[in-house]
Amino acid sequence: MKPRGLLMIEHRLIEKVLIVAKQKAISTTEIDYNPIFIETIVDFIRTYADRTHHGKEENILFVELAKKKLDVEDLRIMNELIDEHKQTRAKVKEVIELNEKYKGGDRKVVPMIVDAIIWLAGFYPVHIKKEDAVFFPNTEQYFNKSESDNLLNKFYEFDRNMIHEKYQNVYKVISL
Repeated sequence: MKPRGLLMIEHRLIEKVLIVAKQKAISTTEIDYNPIFIETIVDFIRTYADRTHHGKEENILFVELAKKKLDVEDLRIMNELIDEHKQTRAKVKEVIELNEKYKGGDRKVVPMIVDAIIWLAGFYPVHIKKEDAVFFPNTEQYFNKSESDNLLNKFYEFDRNMIHEKYQNVYKVISL
């Protein structure tokens, strides 16, 4: 498997989860709003889409690409992708804050939460298409077979460490 193969497999799960999130968000009202569902979606986006998936891109792939003499367009797209990751983090933070307001009794935030989930569900497919169809194929050329294999191994190691990192953080939170 090529490094982009693993990233593209992750994209398929992100797409599926966000389709469900959007479907549920569209049909949500103040009466049937479920803050636990939103927390589950937030956890998925933060842990899987951002920390695990974007983590591999930003901490491994982009770092290795930064060592290469990138074509101007490839560099532009890489910087654009980094900015898009920041946008999704900001939107997820907004959802968390609004969900906390809801749990505090403010029912008027439900439409804003719904809008934010719909925004995320609309944003990710465009972002993913840019990576899958343009950036990943274009940037494979910068790595020889050995470098590509090394990237994939770093991705696997990153994934192995993620579960431990997540639950070490859980321990830190509950032991306070």
